[in-house]
Amino acid sequence: MPRPLTRKLDENVEYLKELLGVGVSFDIGVREFNIKNVRIALFYCNSLNDNYAIIMLIKELLLLGEDDVYLNKHAFQIIHNHLALHQVSIADDLDQMATAILSGLIVILVEDELKGFMLDTRRYPGRNPEEPETEKVVRGSRDGFTENIIINLGLLRRRIRDPLFRCELYKVGSLSQTDVCLLYIDNLVDQDILKTIRSRLKTIDVEELVMADKQLEELLTHKSWNPYPKVRYTERPDTLAVHLYDGLIGIMVDTSPSVMIAPTTYLEQLQHVEEYRHTPIIGSFLRFARTGGILVSLFLVPTWMLFVYEPRLLPDYLKFIGPREIGTIPIIIQIILGEIGIEFLRMAAIHTPTAMSTALGIVAGVLIGQIAIQVGLFSPEVVLYIAVSAIGAYATPNYELGLANKLAKLFIVVTTYFFRLWGLVGGIILYVLFLAFNTSFGKPYLYPLLPFNLKDFLHIFIRTSQSNKKRKKS
Repeated sequence: MPRPLTRKLDENVEYLKELLGVGVSFDIGVREFNIKNVRIALFYCNSLNDNYAIIMLIKELLLLGEDDVYLNKHAFQIIHNHLALHQVSIADDLDQMATAILSGLIVILVEDELKGFMLDTRRYPGRNPEEPETEKVVRGSRDGFTENIIINLGLLRRRIRDPLFRCELYKVGSLSQTDVCLLYIDNLVDQDILKTIRSRLKTIDVEELVMADKQLEELLTHKSWNPYPKVRYTERPDTLAVHLYDGLIGIMVDTSPSVMIAPTTYLEQLQHVEEYRHTPIIGSFLRFARTGGILVSLFLVPTWMLFVYEPRLLPDYLKFIGPREIGTIPIIIQIILGEIGIEFLRMAAIHTPTAMSTALGIVAGVLIGQIAIQVGLFSPEVVLYIAVSAIGAYATPNYELGLANKLAKLFIVVTTYFFRLWGLVGGIILYVLFLAFNTSFGKPYLYPLLPFNLKDFLHIFIRTSQSNKKRKKS
C-alpha cells in the first residue's frame, strides 16, 4: 500500500529515516535546512549519487536565503524553479521516494507540502564498455554493454536515432526493485508479442531479481526443464540494434551486461555478427561453415558409434572407420566420460586465472588425453571424434544453444547404443519433433523450416547484400 506524505515534515523524515536505516547504513544521509523560512529535508545515497551534483544543488538552494517571510507560501514553487537539474519529478508517495533514493535519486521534502521532489543525479559504479569475450570480431566496433543500464542505453541510442525507438522502464521485484527496460521500434515490432511481454513483466511476482537477466528469462518464458533458450543473448549494442530494426524486442536488466532478444528461433541463433563484417559471399561461406560445425557437433559421435557397433553398414571404401584398439572400457562409456571430461576442461578454464588457462588447456587436452590412450583407457578414435565434436560445439554462436545441443547429442548417443540404426534415426526424429513443438513467445522454434518459408529460409543461410535489405514499416 502507498504511504502518502503528510503536512508534517518531521513525520515524513522519521518514516524515511527508519525505513532506509539512516544512522545504520553509512551511505544513506539526510540534510535539513531552511529555505524562504520553510524547512526542507534532502535525502541521498552517496554511493550511487554524483557528489558534485549534490554539492552544487545545495549551494543553489542556499543562495535563495532564509528571508522573505511573505514568500513562504510559494516556497515549493520557488524551490522547483531553482532545481538546476535536467530530470526533476514530483511524487506524493514515501515508499516510492524510498525506492528512488536507493536507486540513486535525491529526494527533497518540503514542510507543509503533500508532494516532494525526486532528482536524478545517479552515478553508478561500473567498468568502461569493452568488447565482449564471447562475441569478438576481427573488424568492427569494440564497445560492449556493461552492468550500468544508463550507459547501455546510451550505447544503443548512438546507433538508433529513430524517433519511434521506445524504451519502457519497469520495476521488477518487490524488494530489489530492479530496473528492467523494454526496447523496441514502434512501427516495426509485432504488437501482439509486445503486449504478451508487457503483461508478463507486469504480472511477475518475486521478491528479488539479483540474478538479473537469466532469472528474468525463466519468469518470462515459464521454462523449467527445457534446455533450449527461448531468447537470444547479446552483449554487443550493434547486434541488438540490428535485431530491433528487424522488429524484435530487447529486454535490458540493470546490473547485467547481457541483453535478451525475443522472440528467437533455433536457426536465428546460428547467425553471428562477424558475417556482416565481410562481403556477402564470404559471409555466406562463414554461415555454411558454422552450420556444418554445429551439425558435426550433434551427429558425428553417435553416427561413428553406430558404425563401430554395426560395421556391416559401412560401404567398402569406408571400412577404415572403426577403432583398431577398443580399450579396456566399453565405447559407450568412453564417449560419455569424454564428453564429461570436455565439460570439466571448459569449467576449469573459466575458473582458472587467464595467465594459467592456456597452460591448463595444453595439460588437460594433450597430456592427459595421450596418457589415457597409452594406458588403454581410451581408444584414439574416441578422443579424435570427441575433440572434433567439441570444436564444432564451440563454433556455435549462442553459448546456451551449444550446451543444449550437447545434451541432445548425449540423448542420441544413448538411443543409438540401445537400438543401433533405429536408435539413431529415432533419436534424431524425436530431437526434431521436440524442437518443432517449442515456441518463443508464440513464434515456432524451427521457423522458417517449420512452417516452411523459402524466402526467410534462404535469408538465414545466405548473407544478402545490405543494399537489398528492406524493412517493412506499418
